[in-house]
Amino acid sequence: MLTSYAAHFDTPAGYLDFARFGPPSRDAVAATARALEESARADHTTVDGLMRAETVARDTAARLAGSDGRHTVLLPNASTGLFHAALGIREGVVLTPSTDFPANHYPWRRTADLGRATPRWLDPAPGEGVTPDLVRAALTDDVVAVSVSAVDFRTGFRVDLAALREAIGPDRLLIVDAIQAFGVAAMDWAAADVVVAGGQKWLRAGWATGCAVLSDRALESLEPVLTGWTGVEDVGVFDGVEHPPSPDARRWSITNLSPVTAAAFAAALELVEQHSVAAIEAAVAERITELTEVVVAHGGRVLSPADPARRAGILSFTLPDRDPAVVAKALHAEGVTPTVRADSLRFSPHASTPPEAAERVAAALSSLRN
Repeated sequence: MLTSYAAHFDTPAGYLDFARFGPPSRDAVAATARALEESARADHTTVDGLMRAETVARDTAARLAGSDGRHTVLLPNASTGLFHAALGIREGVVLTPSTDFPANHYPWRRTADLGRATPRWLDPAPGEGVTPDLVRAALTDDVVAVSVSAVDFRTGFRVDLAALREAIGPDRLLIVDAIQAFGVAAMDWAAADVVVAGGQKWLRAGWATGCAVLSDRALESLEPVLTGWTGVEDVGVFDGVEHPPSPDARRWSITNLSPVTAAAFAAALELVEQHSVAAIEAAVAERITELTEVVVAHGGRVLSPADPARRAGILSFTLPDRDPAVVAKALHAEGVTPTVRADSLRFSPHASTPPEAAERVAAALSSLRN
């Protein structure tokens, strides 16, 4: 456990569902409360003052991605970013895995319906994710982009972004849904042209927070179909004529976001930056190792990659001859919160998760033998 980081949270020891939702820190909660309190006492300085949180959050997200404010924009969620990217491609084939989370499916289904980009579905081998070899085998001249999740939501399989970039070459776009990795896994974000992330999971910022980081290639080639009034040049000039899209990532802005959620996002991102992604990742990996040992010791079948270098903070497993719902009931009795699916269970600890979590899991799984 990263003690200095954990001191900012009140999350129960057995909470192991960060891949679904990350309970915010006291810092983020306090930032939210302050912003709401300020808005309740509004005067001529209030709106402009509250809006400054967006700049702080944007610039911090940019630094975590190894980029800058010109290439970064805040969004209300990851899906909005994926739709921006998808609708920005005028034509051609986009490779995306059939096993990916649906957020990376529907944008491409919609563009196909509109006669724009068309998806070609990749089928990773069981237990695997999107590999360079899989992508190379599917490349044809009409492929203009590859859209993947940085970390697979089912198994925690970690995509090698640099190797994917090498596989597709410099002229195709690499679009990455980073919601299961950003702020908790050190990855080569610069290899991607579009990186989108929501803040409600591993970043622990609460709902309605997120960002996108765009490369120069993305800014040049993606059509700004969804640009709104806040994403244009001379945004404060209301002259009744159409303004051109902003030349930077702000062109993905549709309207003003909530300064309250921006304040929470800024606080959450600053906490990650303060403690470093590397330290957070190492703490998560330690918990995953402990949990894996417990699951295996109790006869569990691990579905996540065995090689630590090929996985992030997700441990998926089954207990043979045990209904996941029955296993979940035993875990709940010990104060453990997993993700429960029809065919498996998923643990996703964070850097604030104490060793006690593995002890609770061991007690729960032991109870099933009685």
